[in-house]
Amino acid sequence: MRPMLGCFEIMKRRVGIVCATFTLLAFPALAHADDAAAGADLEAGGLKPPAPVPGETNPAPSQPEAALDRADKEDSGRGLEFVWLNADVGAEYLGLQTFRNKGLVDSTYIRSKGMGGAYGAGLGVRLLVFTFGARFRFGDFADWQLWTLNAEAGLRIPLGRFEPYLTLSGGYASLGDFSGSDLAQRVSPKNARGFDARAGFGVDVYVTNTFSVGGNLTGDVLFLSRSGGSSITAPMPSGPIQEQQAQALYFRDGSGIGAGATLSAVLGLHF
Repeated sequence: MRPMLGCFEIMKRRVGIVCATFTLLAFPALAHADDAAAGADLEAGGLKPPAPVPGETNPAPSQPEAALDRADKEDSGRGLEFVWLNADVGAEYLGLQTFRNKGLVDSTYIRSKGMGGAYGAGLGVRLLVFTFGARFRFGDFADWQLWTLNAEAGLRIPLGRFEPYLTLSGGYASLGDFSGSDLAQRVSPKNARGFDARAGFGVDVYVTNTFSVGGNLTGDVLFLSRSGGSSITAPMPSGPIQEQQAQALYFRDGSGIGAGATLSAVLGLHF
């Protein structure tokens, strides 16, 4: 009986050793299974970690960003401009009665069209690409002189150091100082007044941030009139009939619509 009990004890110990061995071997497998299950739960819940990116590339810039980058590269570095002033000198061709002739001048003794020197100056302010100001221009012709004082507005197109621009202006015009021979001075009006409308195109080249050189071409339309009687310079002469007819013309009111063009060189200051 005792030998049987001994054999049973030995078998019991061996079974215990085997069970312990299987338990030790199964523990890593269970831990791995738990990790896999946890990972599966994260993926199922939408918390899956992002896959590694092999190599990120910079996205292409949008169109506005590209335009800003290009503007930065092309920027002349002049910054904002608030005040401008310039002076111009050139040549002007003008006809006093191009579109309408209602006896403004008698072309028998005074030339109603011609070429002369033009001198001007302007001053104003600038808001981004828009300019506003005033301009004086004086034209000196063989038989008369003309000056204008206009309000002016402009649109400028910044292209680095080059700035094309357009201008529109209008204002007061005065025609007078008729000269020539003594006879022409006797049979001529004292002056005529009216309105000047002008449009122009030009280009400025910025030599420095504040100094520019350039040129412009402008066209003018003049609406001039004079009053009769008191506008004549001398009593009616008693000479040839042509003189009497010319002087008689100035005893009546007269008017004319003229046109001209001016090509000028321009020097400017910008602040």
